[in-house]
Amino acid sequence: MDHVRFLKGHGTGNDFVLLPDLDGQVTLTPELVAALCDRRRGIGADGVLRVASYEGDEAGFFMDYWNADGSLAEMCGNGARVFARYLVTAGLAAGTIPFMTRAGIVRAVVEGDTISVDMTPPKVYGASTATLGHLTLAGAAVDVGNPHLVCALPASVPLESLDLSRAPEFDTDFFPAGVNVEFVAPVSERHVRMRVYERGSGETMSCGTGACAVAAVALRDAGLDAPLLKSDVTVDVPGGQVTVSFDGGDCWLRGPAVLVAEGDVDLRALGA
Repeated sequence: MDHVRFLKGHGTGNDFVLLPDLDGQVTLTPELVAALCDRRRGIGADGVLRVASYEGDEAGFFMDYWNADGSLAEMCGNGARVFARYLVTAGLAAGTIPFMTRAGIVRAVVEGDTISVDMTPPKVYGASTATLGHLTLAGAAVDVGNPHLVCALPASVPLESLDLSRAPEFDTDFFPAGVNVEFVAPVSERHVRMRVYERGSGETMSCGTGACAVAAVALRDAGLDAPLLKSDVTVDVPGGQVTVSFDGGDCWLRGPAVLVAEGDVDLRALGA
């Protein structure tokens, strides 16, 4: 196969190349994914979403998500919203849409411009540190189907001052499969700002699972039990704003998802 149809979409600036592949004709490799995500020689994106069929349980689709460097990822909250946007736009699904990910089945609810995704409830399970240049920060380890380290910034360090052109250092024994690192500044008790360095992609404009991790830690630090309460946390990211809602053990990520382009990519020209 020399040419493949693609779409480009984003959720609060976290952007993806979507490859519709319900017939199972597209074979992804780390080299091809990295070439597609290359912002100068390819289409450019934080990751690739292959839209595949899935037979079993209640889901009819599989979100095959790859990071920009060609590594596999368990789950992506913004990617899930873009995935659902494609399914609705293509007339493949509507309303509440279940689909499979490597972290299990998720549900997306499409309401106009806003899409909510039923995420894996965040589990704060430990503590570690991240080092960025001369700055070492304590952080909370959070599992959202993928690993996160949420680091609160001291008031003396502006969020905008961080240099995320390089990966933060972390304890590889604690996070043997790598980790997404969030840097957080408070706005109010249930409103925070964050930047993120994503495992396999670098700094991105937004991270859905990261927003869920940050929201869970914010509520914990406020003395609230996120898994049991009903509460919303607003999370500002460089690409916009998302809302994380906890309700009796469920965790929903709510925000926009937009498809901006579609076309045909010449795989031979990518050289992968």
